Amino acid sequence: MSLTDTRIDVITAETPTTQQATAVAVSSGAPVSTLARRINVLRPGMQTTVQDWPGRIGYWHIGVPPSGPMDDLSFRLGNRVLGNPEGAAGLECTLGGPALRFSEATWVCVTGAVADVRVDGHPVEQWRTVEVPAGGVLDVGAIRGPGMRTYILVSGGIAVEQFLGSAATFTLGKFGGGTGAALRADESLTLGEPARRRTLAVPMADIPAFGHRWELAVTEGPHGAPEFFTRTDFDTILGTDYEVHFNSDRTGVRLIGPKPEWARTDGGEAGLHPSNIHDNAYSIGALDFTGDTPILLGPDGPSLGGFVCPVTVVAADRWKLGQLTPGDKVRFVPIRADHAAPAHELGARRRASFGTVLSAGRDGDDGILRRTAVDDETVVTYRRQGDDGVLVEYGTLTLDLGLRARVHALHQHLIEAGPRGVVELTPGIRSLQIRVDPAVLPVDQLLDLLAEAEAQLPNSDQLVVPSRTVHLPLSWDDPSTREAITRYMHGVRADAPWCPWNIEFIRRMNGLGSVEDVYRTVFDAEYLVLGLGDVYLGAPVATPTDPRHRLVTTKYNPARTWTPENAVGIGGAYLCIYGMEGPGGYQFVGRTTQVWNHRARPSGAAGPGVDRFATDAETPWLLRYFDRIRWHPVEAGELLDLRADFAAGKVDVTVEDGEFRLADYRRFLADNAPAIADFRAVQAEAFAAERQSWRTAGELAD
Repeated sequence: MSLTDTRIDVITAETPTTQQATAVAVSSGAPVSTLARRINVLRPGMQTTVQDWPGRIGYWHIGVPPSGPMDDLSFRLGNRVLGNPEGAAGLECTLGGPALRFSEATWVCVTGAVADVRVDGHPVEQWRTVEVPAGGVLDVGAIRGPGMRTYILVSGGIAVEQFLGSAATFTLGKFGGGTGAALRADESLTLGEPARRRTLAVPMADIPAFGHRWELAVTEGPHGAPEFFTRTDFDTILGTDYEVHFNSDRTGVRLIGPKPEWARTDGGEAGLHPSNIHDNAYSIGALDFTGDTPILLGPDGPSLGGFVCPVTVVAADRWKLGQLTPGDKVRFVPIRADHAAPAHELGARRRASFGTVLSAGRDGDDGILRRTAVDDETVVTYRRQGDDGVLVEYGTLTLDLGLRARVHALHQHLIEAGPRGVVELTPGIRSLQIRVDPAVLPVDQLLDLLAEAEAQLPNSDQLVVPSRTVHLPLSWDDPSTREAITRYMHGVRADAPWCPWNIEFIRRMNGLGSVEDVYRTVFDAEYLVLGLGDVYLGAPVATPTDPRHRLVTTKYNPARTWTPENAVGIGGAYLCIYGMEGPGGYQFVGRTTQVWNHRARPSGAAGPGVDRFATDAETPWLLRYFDRIRWHPVEAGELLDLRADFAAGKVDVTVEDGEFRLADYRRFLADNAPAIADFRAVQAEAFAAERQSWRTAGELAD
């Protein structure tokens, strides 16, 4: 059959000779039979990882991304023709593929970007099922393009132990895929039971179109004009060919394009730059403006952050993010959310074989689906996040723990109600992200459900939640954070207002008399955890309970490309502990011990937005919502010893049980109102002076 044929030929495979329960045994933690079919890695390729689809679902709320194939379409099509479940584990290859020796005759299908593919030295076609003989070598060479990633799917799939319900590799988190890392030479992979039915090839009409200029179908929101961007900004975003930056990966695709004018002068308590907002949950495929830099968030991206996102790529078009190559051009094409192709569809309705996006117009609502009053003082806004998500926001753009209490009440209500079709629930500072499967729960039905829920929520003043006090060490102005600043100055920009010393910048922005005042404020503060996963893996976003300890800063613009694991920083009015190495934008104050236990071996999913509130072998994250963090100072060398102990499983953290009562907290604010107002007045004056200096230096537009 040629690749132009569209018919499906079903072929019955021969009776398998492998152990019948191999795949099941691996997923349940049982030992793998030595007689199982295997792949030996002769050459690992540049960045080859084990992935499954849809990846690691149910942990977005504590900073664990789904991972999985960045181009899910090519991956799933390859599995389908082999007779595998669409999500069966396979290999993702970036820029260049591996050389693999198979212990037994095995059917494979190589999909994705164009590459040189050979079996025992003989060229074979992609998108077709090909048999590799026993002892044979499948060699996937350099990707010729267009496209960035190639996929190797194998009959029976790859059988590796699951982590949090998935085999997908998250290399930054060091888990999944069996080793938590990309393939290495001489590594061996076990295969599952081979499928009994397969087809000859992926029909030509289903093969996605590749090119060097891409059109991405997007929906408006969550953060549109005129609140955050000007109308001109929005027209520019939709009318510009952006260029893919070389500094792109699975966390996000950086783009080169025009600088927004912005519809506001700053982000208030969230930060000095107008891109800054109070932290909320992101959507994969969101166009995230980190300062003036646009980034398309990928499947290994962060779940929570404090930057605005004007448009979101619809689920059916997110496969294209995996094939965007440095130098490619990208155009965003707005569509109506209810016209988006079904994400579960792999055939013609997916419209992937078209090089252009078919659009009959956009929603024209700036991403706001509905807005209504909760009571005399609070408004709830429902914002669109792609075609499969809604961001529920309470109140105005201010830091108010009463709003976080309302978010908590809605979060708990939805967990208890358990509506079908809800995939993830992720709370932010004043928001709750609800991700759905629109084929089960359409967004308009979700909005009606949320309206009914509001009438059933308790008064915020009634909030009483468990609130532990967790005592953590802090190495003030740690050498690792100094190194990160130096790298930033050498590799990104040396003239940033926060360089060369973040702590001096914090002092200046808050009108404090000395760096010692910054030190004293941080160590005197009690930080209330409002969200988890701010920068991956259980990383908390927290704010001082006493507003007089609430130091306000802005975030890096552009963001750092490297941040040491467990660095502690302040962005806006919030403090964060970075869960792992990666990019970042908070202003450093030091470094602490781990907030994620890599020695824990969790297995199954907890469900959408469910926190099991435990720190044991089944739960790797240390902190919980509404915990209170208190710091005690340690020297840099002492911290390294504590970190080594933690990594070895010797976790020694002092924790005191307690509770947080919103009514009591509001009385505290009333009793201390004059002193709090005095502190904020000094802070506001310093903030305004810094903003004016930025405007004079050209950091901000008029």
